[in-house]
Amino acid sequence: MWDDIDADKVDHGDIDAERILAATAMARPDIVDELAMQGFDPADFTRDQYRWVWYAVEELRAGFANGEIRYVAVDRQLQAWRAEGRIPAVPLNQDQLTELYAHAQHGSAGWYAARITEKAVAARLAAVGADAQARSKSAAFNADEDVAAVQTALDGVVRTSAEDETRLVGTLLEDVLTEATTPPTNENRVPTGFMDLDSLLSGGFAPGQLVVIGARPAMGKTTAALGFARAAAIRHGIPTLFESLEMSASELGRSIVSAEARVALHHMKLGMATDDDVQRMARRAPDIAAAPLHINDGATLSMPMLRARVRNLVRTAGLRLVIVDYLQLMQAPKAESRQVAISEMSRQLKLLAKEFQITVVVLAQLNRGPEQRQEKLPQVSDLRESGAIEQDADIVILLHRPDAYERESPRAGEADLIVGKHRGGPTATITAAFQGHFARFVDMAAT
Repeated sequence: MWDDIDADKVDHGDIDAERILAATAMARPDIVDELAMQGFDPADFTRDQYRWVWYAVEELRAGFANGEIRYVAVDRQLQAWRAEGRIPAVPLNQDQLTELYAHAQHGSAGWYAARITEKAVAARLAAVGADAQARSKSAAFNADEDVAAVQTALDGVVRTSAEDETRLVGTLLEDVLTEATTPPTNENRVPTGFMDLDSLLSGGFAPGQLVVIGARPAMGKTTAALGFARAAAIRHGIPTLFESLEMSASELGRSIVSAEARVALHHMKLGMATDDDVQRMARRAPDIAAAPLHINDGATLSMPMLRARVRNLVRTAGLRLVIVDYLQLMQAPKAESRQVAISEMSRQLKLLAKEFQITVVVLAQLNRGPEQRQEKLPQVSDLRESGAIEQDADIVILLHRPDAYERESPRAGEADLIVGKHRGGPTATITAAFQGHFARFVDMAAT
C-alpha cells in the first residue's frame, strides 16, 4: 500500500521513521512544538504525503485543547487544501490515514525525528558534493566565487537548533552582574586608538557589532579605517582583516608605515626618504611585521567570498576585527533595485558579525546632503542608497573635516568623529587631529 507513494523521488531518507513520526504527530500533537524547539524541520521529510500530514496537525492543533487528532480531521484538512490547490501531490486518503495512525509510537518521537534529520543532512551534503564537482568541471569555474559558494552551502547543511536560543531572564543575571563590575579588556573589546571614543564605547568595539564609518569622498575614510586596524593589530595584537576594494595592498602598506613611523607619505612615494626617515621606519618595522593584520586587495568582493575568508581566519588566526573599504564597491547580489541589494549586504554583514562574534567595520559613502547644508555637517540619514545601513548598524561614525570645505577654517587640521548612532549607549562628537601627510588621524585626547 505504501510503495506507490513517490517511490521514485527518494534517494535518501528513512521511510519507516517518517511514517512513524507522521503517525505519532496525530496521536501526540504536542510533539510538533516540542520537536520544533529541538530544531526539527518538516521540510526534512522526503515523502510529501507524510510532510503534509505534519502540516495538517500543525494547522489543527490550535483547535484541540489536548489529546489526539484523529485521522478524520486530518483527512478533512488535507482535502480542503487539495481543493484550494495548495497541495501539489495527491494526499493520503482516509483509508491510508487510518492505517498510518496505527504506526504511532508515543515514546520515541525524538529518536525518529533525529533519524530523519540525519538522513536529510546526508542528502544535503551529497547535493553540495555534486554541486562542487559540477562547478570544478565547468569551463566557467572561478576559484574565488565557486569555492566561497560551496563553503556557504556547507554552512547550511546542518541547521542549528532553536532549543538553546531561549533563556529565562534569571539565567542572565550572573553575566550582567559580572559585566557591570568588570572593566572591559582587550579580550572582549577592540580598542579604536582614540581614548574618548573608547570611553564612549565602553572600551572599544564589541564582538557582534556592525560599525559603519560614513563620509563624503576625500574625507579620510580609508585613513580612519587604517587607524582602527593599526590600533587593533599593531598596538594590541588583535587579529584583523582589511578588505580593500579601492587601494592596493602596496598603497595600504605605505600608508601604514607612514603613519607608524611618522615619515611623510609623499617622500615615500617619490623615493625621497631621508636617513632619519629610514631610521624611524626601521624602529617600527619589527612591530609592523609581527602584527596579525591581513590585507586583501582583490578586485571583487561578494558576501560569500567574505564569509569564506572570515570563517577561515576565525579558525586559523582567531580573527576578531574585519574592515571593509567600502560597502558600495562590494559585488551586490541580484535584486530588483540597488537599494534592495545594499540592504541585503548590510543585513548579511550584521549577521556575519553576530555569527562569528567579531566586529565588522564597513566604510560607506554619504550622499550630497552635507554639501547642501550651511555648516556642512553630515547626518546618519545621509548614508547613500539605503536606510537599512542605518538600521542594521550598531554604531555609525561620520567623518567631518571643516578644512575640506574651507581652507582658512579656524579649525584647520582638525577632524570630527561624529558618533551619530550608538545602540545602547550615548552619542557624541570626538575631535581628532588630521595629519594627511602622515596618513593618519591623531588622538587629541592622548596628546
